[in-house]
Amino acid sequence: MTENRMAEALNVLKAARRGGPRPVRLAPGSGPGSLAEAYVWQDALLAELGPVAGWKVGADNPASEPFRAGLTAATLHRSPARLASRDHNVIGVEAEIAYVLARALPARPEPYTRRDVLAAVGSVHAAIEIVDTRFAAWGIADRPGQIVDQFNHGALVLGEGRGHGFEIDPRGQTVQLDLNGQCCLRQQGGNSAGDAVNLLVWLANRGAVAQGGLREGTVVTTGSWTGTLFAGPGTRVRAAFEGLGEATLAIS
Repeated sequence: MTENRMAEALNVLKAARRGGPRPVRLAPGSGPGSLAEAYVWQDALLAELGPVAGWKVGADNPASEPFRAGLTAATLHRSPARLASRDHNVIGVEAEIAYVLARALPARPEPYTRRDVLAAVGSVHAAIEIVDTRFAAWGIADRPGQIVDQFNHGALVLGEGRGHGFEIDPRGQTVQLDLNGQCCLRQQGGNSAGDAVNLLVWLANRGAVAQGGLREGTVVTTGSWTGTLFAGPGTRVRAAFEGLGEATLAIS
């Protein structure tokens, strides 16, 4: 029964990705029964979408359990990027900080320490995530439904970065998000998860274990610093982090 429920739900979400009807929600009794089950369903979806080439990881606050979603190569892009609005249901843009691993962190019984994880990082970058949904509208899916749907992932644009200074001050880092050359937000701090390295440690030790761990070259984006701003065709997006660089995106 569980496998049948999963297959039916994934077929609905896959059809929505191909331009089919978008569900208001997974029908009562047809969705995952727990967050743990939702991740199993997400992994089953990823097995059909393509190999995992990246991850998004975040948390509602520094004390809460993080969440994760595997990302496939088809949704990873380099700045400057140009993406078509027709490929998305909604286009929410977020300024984020992403890490690229220079060394793999395979699943293992012994937990990785913060030092282990930092030693595996090769570079840290400014990034833009497009958040999207395969449901009928933004904000109507419950948390398990969001997890199955790659936690609202649409695309990730990896921008400029550096090969040192991987520990980012969660309160002092300055971020700016511009739309069409106009500053929409400039502030210090803003990531609800706090210290992003803690998210990387959680991902290495727990979040990515079902996928065998983190591979060399994996891109990991670590949550929004700006909240979500919705944009449409013809919008130019720039996310800039002081001392780190910028990422740019044109929505056609």
